[in-house]
Amino acid sequence: MTTFEERTRVHAFRDDALGEHDAVGLAAAIRRGEVGAAEVARDAAERVRAVEAELNAVQAYVDVPAAATGAGGAFAGVPTFVKDNTEYRGLPTGHGSAAFTPRTARRHAPFVSQFLSSGVTVLGKTRLPEFGFSPTTEYEGAEPVRNPWNTGYSAGGSSGGSAALVAAGAVPIAHANDGGGSIRIPAACCGLVGLKPTRGRVVANAESRRLPIDIVSDGVVSRSVRDAAAFFAAAETYWRNPKLPPVGLVEGPSERRLRVGFLLDSPNGVHSDATTRSAVTETVATLERLGHTVEPVELDVDPRFTDDFLTYWGLLSFLIGATGRTLGADFDRHRMDGLSRGLRDTYVENWRRTPGVLRRLKRTREAYAASFRGLDLILSPVLAHTTPPIGHLGPTVPYPALIERILAYVAFTPLNNVVGTPSISVPAPGATEDGLPVGVMLSGRPGSERTLLEVAFALEAEHPFPRIQGS
Repeated sequence: MTTFEERTRVHAFRDDALGEHDAVGLAAAIRRGEVGAAEVARDAAERVRAVEAELNAVQAYVDVPAAATGAGGAFAGVPTFVKDNTEYRGLPTGHGSAAFTPRTARRHAPFVSQFLSSGVTVLGKTRLPEFGFSPTTEYEGAEPVRNPWNTGYSAGGSSGGSAALVAAGAVPIAHANDGGGSIRIPAACCGLVGLKPTRGRVVANAESRRLPIDIVSDGVVSRSVRDAAAFFAAAETYWRNPKLPPVGLVEGPSERRLRVGFLLDSPNGVHSDATTRSAVTETVATLERLGHTVEPVELDVDPRFTDDFLTYWGLLSFLIGATGRTLGADFDRHRMDGLSRGLRDTYVENWRRTPGVLRRLKRTREAYAASFRGLDLILSPVLAHTTPPIGHLGPTVPYPALIERILAYVAFTPLNNVVGTPSISVPAPGATEDGLPVGVMLSGRPGSERTLLEVAFALEAEHPFPRIQGS
């Protein structure tokens, strides 16, 4: 085991069939016959092996990479991974937990079928923290997923395994999902694009539909805005929610000038650190230079929002503990990790608050909508401070200290999950002193994914995103 000081940057970019392509570019090269899908899958598997010893990002491999059948798709032949909290036929679904022995899935989850319809080739499943509860992908009894920009640091969570592989260049795009920031947090930590869509934008999995408030959305993490845009356009060709305006294929910035509100500190009073504030203010300057009107805004949410979301979070852990035998016959809630146990125990102490918590959380959309009067988008940090080192948020930290650290870090993202609105994380210019990316977040009204992608394209064009292989 190397020491913290010796850990460094890791990537898999090389002169092979994948080259430096993003998913859109790689799919185009396959269509033109410049490279073959089988060659791409083989080289991607080699890239994964080259970085996996350092990153610990993979949970399971497909024995024979499963290419989609049919005439193609936007990502035909592009290698990818599915996150290990989502059923993929033939592989077990472990949810990042040591509390049970998972069963092999007999069928694909609905979202996996939608994802496969884009033509991707699935190589395996990526790791996540237990049940996706943590903003870092770390464990009590196993190696953490490490950030390829600096392996002494967190890759974020809960889609940390997917983000690590994409940022390292092992694959250009990977599945992620978000129940409190789990697409946007690892995107920010690893210098990626991560769009949490509007509730109902993609097909819902059965588990999220059964929640009192459906806070979970599926999507992808990618290195380019055009990959995110191509994914949502492709997803609509499989299924489109008629209650939402179509996204369509967004191919670049719009000429429309917008009114953008911005905030530096979270509505619950958590102050962002200097590096994070600088990332937001630089983005404000870029938007103004592009002709948008940008002004400070306040989100007037209920001051109990953080405590209410924490109670809801605890309810989810309690429900898993109560129903865990559906995941594996040997499920033992006492083997859940320290964060899961702490959330569950705190909920048990406060369960009588549940009706009021649910009422207030559901009313949050009214305050959110009021904040958007006269505005098209809101710009904010993704996280209140820059990416922490491995161990700072690990589940072995005593629960009272751990939850205090988490709430001081994840202070911006949960609001969009509760309200069901879309939100995108994109890399900001520059990096931390430790060479880590910093993300900024744009949030919109329900159904405004197209606007978010157009602005993200503009930001990418003004300040091309940092390249891990460029230094």
